[in-house]
Amino acid sequence: MGFLEFLERMKIKLSIVILLCTFCSAFASNVIDEVVWVVGDDAILKSEVEEQKARMQYEGTTVEGDPYCTIPEEIAIQKLFLNQARIDSITVSPHTVQMQVEQRINYFISQIGSKEKMEEYFGKSLSDLREELTTLIEEQMLAQQVQQQLIGDVKITPAEVQKYYNNLPKEMRPTVPTKVEVQILAIAPKVPVQEAEAIKAKLRGFKERVEKGEIDFSTLAILYSEDTESAKRGGELGFMKRGMLIPEFADVAFSLNDTKKVSHVVETEYGYHIIQLIEKRGDQMNCRHILLKPTISLEARQNALLQLDSIVDGVKTEKRTFEEAVSAFSTDKKTRMNGGLMMNQQTGDAHFQYQELPAEVARVVSSLNEGDVSKPFVMVDETGKQVCAIVKLKKRITTHEANIEDDFQEIREMLKAEKCEKIIADWIAEKQKELYVKIKDGWQNCEFKYPGWIVE
Repeated sequence: MGFLEFLERMKIKLSIVILLCTFCSAFASNVIDEVVWVVGDDAILKSEVEEQKARMQYEGTTVEGDPYCTIPEEIAIQKLFLNQARIDSITVSPHTVQMQVEQRINYFISQIGSKEKMEEYFGKSLSDLREELTTLIEEQMLAQQVQQQLIGDVKITPAEVQKYYNNLPKEMRPTVPTKVEVQILAIAPKVPVQEAEAIKAKLRGFKERVEKGEIDFSTLAILYSEDTESAKRGGELGFMKRGMLIPEFADVAFSLNDTKKVSHVVETEYGYHIIQLIEKRGDQMNCRHILLKPTISLEARQNALLQLDSIVDGVKTEKRTFEEAVSAFSTDKKTRMNGGLMMNQQTGDAHFQYQELPAEVARVVSSLNEGDVSKPFVMVDETGKQVCAIVKLKKRITTHEANIEDDFQEIREMLKAEKCEKIIADWIAEKQKELYVKIKDGWQNCEFKYPGWIVE
């Protein structure tokens, strides 16, 4: 087959043809960058590999094996997923991409020391780096969606988990760190009426200034909102469906129709808000908000701690059970109806490793014996508010070899991961057969995760 005929059949873009000239030894002394892989119509440059390696270093991501083998293969796999995303017309939210870009840039600056040092390290201006990260993150998100589409909803029955465990060689059974089951009784100190009224008055003042055109809502959000993440974006939350927001907030937000108006003050478990509509799109809407949280007085906190002291005494003298006390006194909506039992959102069960618990809870639980109830302590809950609490250690499972009774969820996740990995591996193997792949001499001597890149 002639060279031109080859190009026509493979439909390689002119830009890649030009880049392939870097392989020619006649130009070797003048090469600044070089193509190290070609996958279908896409080239992978050495500079891409170097840049990804640098980003991974500053993100603390460990590269297994030789980075000049691992990283280009990861990029090649990414290109397979991106090609599939184009075929399936998969898209991602630009707003979500932008949020992640800003988070990544802020992380780099915090690690490197300053914006100027970051620009010097990467050899790029902030705007250029932001543009590259936008492309990178958008592609990562597209690839993730393709993978999720391939995997679908993998079904695993209890019988399959049992069979998988029975067939798992003893040396492959993982050692599971200590896990605990914890019950909690939390009381939110009462907010003085004058404190709540002062916050509402402040927010009503913001509303009036915005509607008079004296100041932009986004400026006030940056200056005053205590939702620190959205404050960086002028209070913007991004497009969301009603079910993605807490009901009190959603009811008001979705009732807004005028982008120049600001809502009345809304109270939620997070504090007090005012909301401004940006745009509605079908069953989704994008809005800005300003959150202010009331300051808990020392007196209110002390009263809550004294109430908890009394509750602990009642449990210890068996006047009531811990579960009865939770039902009667706890202000934690998530645990009040199930005896205070904390649920692990990552695993879906009640087992926690210590690092998965809120720091204050982990510290207290570590010194308890099974059945013990702690002394009252102060903690910050998931809404960012200060609450007073007591906990009971219901069960402690010490470090052990995984077993079905105590570690069903972990074993199930192992089986699920294996099934998903096989689906992805089979799909990649099929794509490798369909696409033209060329790897530059000197970059082929690798133990690739997916060996079908090089055809003998």
